[in-house]
Amino acid sequence: MKRSSPTPAAPPGGVQGALSPAAAAALLEEAADLLVVYLDFPAALSTCERGAQSLSAGGLAGEPGGALLEVKCSLCVVGIQALAEMDRWREALAWVLQYYQVPEKLPPKVLELCLLLYSKMQDPGAVLGAARAWLRDPDNQGLPECPALAELHLWRVLLPLGHVSEAEELVGSVAFSKQQRLDILQAIRTARHQQRHRPAGSEGDQQLNQEGTSHKLLSLLMLLRRLWASVLSHFASLPFKKSLLATLVLCLLLVRFDPASSSTLPSLCRVAQLFHRIRGALLSPLHQPPIFD
Repeated sequence: MKRSSPTPAAPPGGVQGALSPAAAAALLEEAADLLVVYLDFPAALSTCERGAQSLSAGGLAGEPGGALLEVKCSLCVVGIQALAEMDRWREALAWVLQYYQVPEKLPPKVLELCLLLYSKMQDPGAVLGAARAWLRDPDNQGLPECPALAELHLWRVLLPLGHVSEAEELVGSVAFSKQQRLDILQAIRTARHQQRHRPAGSEGDQQLNQEGTSHKLLSLLMLLRRLWASVLSHFASLPFKKSLLATLVLCLLLVRFDPASSSTLPSLCRVAQLFHRIRGALLSPLHQPPIFD
């Protein structure tokens, strides 16, 4: 059950003021509670935004090495999780870049979470540019987290997207362990082999199959539209129960099926056949309206 979330407190000195380590930690704890305990994802995101904005506006001044840097990173991690819970995961990368300006400045934890999130949601291309810029930055290449992030980027982004040449370049620029290098080179060889031996017409055949499926779907939807127009033209003359039945079937069609999915074609065909039967049963054979293409 979703608990009632507490009223968030404003940070000392307002959003523009610098936060002390204690105040920043309190905001982080509040955001984590809102996310995990109260399941109030909008409030958790709002709290993270207040804290990250305040820290970005000057809250890190005079804090060497900073505990506040870690708090800011953690606020961004909680904010990304809140966005994902609200099905707004596409905004995650742009959201954190508000507080770090350029991808090269992203903390390793934040970049790792973005890589995992976008690859999990089958959109690795969205994070390709940010990860590429981060890994090519000389300052980041000296970080202990760099090899792990490079390996994650290679497995989750480059190879799924077919960027084999870039993956080979990455192997030569990052200090992977011996076992990591062997595994990566084997995966690159496999991907290269698959690219070279891919049938020349496979992509074209796939495109033709997709076009054929789209044509069938369009024809089916046109048929359903004509049947719908036919039912509407005689809607006023039908008895109430029959009208209700026709309306119910149409509502089920619109709500339960996703016309963009090829897996729904057999179900839509069966519904079309059902419409033919309903049309034949409800409309008099002597007074059926003409159907025009």
